[in-house]
Amino acid sequence: MTMHPRHLAGPALAAFASLALAACADVREPTASLGTASTSVASSTSRVTPDRNPTGDVYVETNDATRNEIVVLHRAANGKLASTKTFATGGRGSGMPRLGSQNPLILSDDGTRLFAVNVGSNEISVFDVTSSGLILVDRVPSGGAAPYSLSLRGRLLYALNEGSMVSGSPANITAFTVSAAGTLTPLSGSTRPLSTAYPAPAQVSFSPDGRSLVVTEKATSRIDTYTLGADGRASAPVVHPSAGETPFGFAFRDDGIVVVTEAHNAAPGAASASSYSLAAGFSLISPSVRDTQTDVCWTVITRDGRYAYITNFGSGTVSSYTLAANGSLTLLEAVAARTAQAQGPRDQDLSKGGDYLYVLDIGFADHATQAVNAFAVGADGHLTKVGSYPLPRFYPAAAGLAAQ
Repeated sequence: MTMHPRHLAGPALAAFASLALAACADVREPTASLGTASTSVASSTSRVTPDRNPTGDVYVETNDATRNEIVVLHRAANGKLASTKTFATGGRGSGMPRLGSQNPLILSDDGTRLFAVNVGSNEISVFDVTSSGLILVDRVPSGGAAPYSLSLRGRLLYALNEGSMVSGSPANITAFTVSAAGTLTPLSGSTRPLSTAYPAPAQVSFSPDGRSLVVTEKATSRIDTYTLGADGRASAPVVHPSAGETPFGFAFRDDGIVVVTEAHNAAPGAASASSYSLAAGFSLISPSVRDTQTDVCWTVITRDGRYAYITNFGSGTVSSYTLAANGSLTLLEAVAARTAQAQGPRDQDLSKGGDYLYVLDIGFADHATQAVNAFAVGADGHLTKVGSYPLPRFYPAAAGLAAQ
């Protein structure tokens, strides 16, 4: 039940106007309060693996402040989406029109489990994935305030908590063990700090070999690496300067090459990506290769490791890069795809076979553009639009997408 590298690899419009050009570069001070402990909603009895959609589904988190839900869109063999259903997480989202993070919603590699953050209630929810939909099996405190990002390897789950100045809860990473039934148990003594108390972190992910964790910090423009022991507990962070300002989402290739987006505080036309290698420490390969777009967010890498796609929230576009054998980056297309004329595209994921790219446009500048956009991934890295699939209704705080 490991994560594939592609995963390692989220009111009226007027109320959100002051947040324009800040969806990914947002370095606001965290304000979520620390929630109380919640109880498990499933026993620890052995689980029978449920039947699942053999083609796959796409999942979107609503991040609603009152009732956080997961929208499930059925995926056909040709990449098209249909027949949406919604399932409650049992917790609350942030209620904000985006999360400044990548991977608040993740699937296990075998597709049998879905893990979701509840930022507003400081919890993690776990679902079984079945042919009839999602079954909530557990909901537990995240080990801090405002869980923003998740990463899974085997039966070890790490949560990245953004932290809260209001409650005096600093940012951290905390580990959980995952039982055969899908229940989460905090790993004692696993909580570790970031480079500073409130660095506006964006993502946590295991390295492909499982020996390290990586965390990006937007406010400090730093990248933290942790060495993992055999017991799953992380070392103290080793702090590295980012090649560009506001490092955000990232994805790993199988050989330890990592591509990191850089939002440059949403400066127009300044969006970029850098590549690094974990093979011998944390070494820079290609520094800040710009895509001429604005306010980058998420990163994914194709299964063959040759192409990377990044979403540009401020420009309404997706950019593509070629990734050489040595890890160097070259811009392929500044506008490989478009979902909106202005702010919108954020969260993205590849289908389990890597043939389709799914991009969530949150409809920030125009409610009509809120949809999951599907693109066929060509052998040459080019993207071809398959369709645009609106959610059942407009979700002003939608954040988080996972595909299988």
